[in-house]
Amino acid sequence: MTVAASTSASLLLAVPAAVVGAACMGLASAAQERATKEVAVTRILDPGLLRGLVRRPLWLIGMVATGAGLALQLIALAFAPLLVVQPLLITSLIFAGVFSARLERRAPDAVMVVGSLTCVAGLASFLLLARPSGDVDLLATTPQPFPLAIALILLTLLGLGVSVVAHGSVRVLGLAVATGVLYGMTAGLMKIVAVQARADLTEPFRNWALYLVCLVGPLGFLLSQNTFQQGRFLTPALAVITALDPLVGVGIGVWWMGETANTSPAALAGEAVAGAVIIVGIVLLSGRATKLSRQSGELLGKEPREQGAGRLGGDG
Repeated sequence: MTVAASTSASLLLAVPAAVVGAACMGLASAAQERATKEVAVTRILDPGLLRGLVRRPLWLIGMVATGAGLALQLIALAFAPLLVVQPLLITSLIFAGVFSARLERRAPDAVMVVGSLTCVAGLASFLLLARPSGDVDLLATTPQPFPLAIALILLTLLGLGVSVVAHGSVRVLGLAVATGVLYGMTAGLMKIVAVQARADLTEPFRNWALYLVCLVGPLGFLLSQNTFQQGRFLTPALAVITALDPLVGVGIGVWWMGETANTSPAALAGEAVAGAVIIVGIVLLSGRATKLSRQSGELLGKEPREQGAGRLGGDG
């Protein structure tokens, strides 16, 4: 089989796996977000939140969807570079918006849909402009991984710090930043594990990447549940997570795994424009969420107190 035929066969497996995996992750986010609103609010990174959620059938459905999405993501990453898989995985933002609207028995908000499509378009453009080249199986042996590792740790700590000192939508965005970074790190590490497992199923157990996934992945997941619980609406926070996840994955692919990206002046200019589009989408979503939260609060204030007392809400 020629190299071109082998690559085509790999993409025929990786692309559907990534798209269906994105749908599963969208369903998982919508189900988990709704379930977190049904339990008591906890401190950030408090495992007690999971004890309350595990008794919620909707959350368990979300967990099954998460497992299926991660398995499909792992398959896609085993047969294609991060720079190919991640643009497809970001469509989970659209799937999440649709599933969230269905679970709440409402029509999708038009502005939220436009904001989601804007984010997805910007992210896809950014990643596709990078033009993936190569799929190196080994980690870089130069000191290159260390600056990126330090930057990711600092960004995670910054997000957590903001979530501690801030309130309302700013707190939710801080949580979303930390979650997105940890999710991106998990995706990059899963790529390493997938490549190792493709060569030998026992190989991941002899290397550190699998065990780091077992640490970083659960932390990111717990933070995501905190993020969903604190936010009034799913889409704005998920947009930040969905934006950071593939961008961190690209950084890991290039800096840690030797994948190459297009860094020509024209490509960099296009990537800057795409980044601006992402920001516009997030601002659009956040602004719309704030407006809807305010309207919801005004309507709630007009209801009898005994009817409104049991409502759960928040900023986001």
